[in-house]
Amino acid sequence: MEWGYFVGAGIAMISCGFSAIGEGLLCAHAIDGMSRNPEMYGKLRTTMILGCALVETTGIYCLLVAILCLFVH
Repeated sequence: MEWGYFVGAGIAMISCGFSAIGEGLLCAHAIDGMSRNPEMYGKLRTTMILGCALVETTGIYCLLVAILCLFVH
């Protein structure tokens, strides 16, 4: 087996880690906004959930690419 597949899987998992960091920052800043302006709770929560779904999808795609690099070639 060539090393390129393993390198590709590693890069995909690094991207998955950055996705997790981004999701954490997104939730932290949304909670910070909710604590500063409680009237915007509903809009901030909806936007946070949508953003988390998009970021989580990126992480799932990175995991899928890593699995494909390792087992399908």
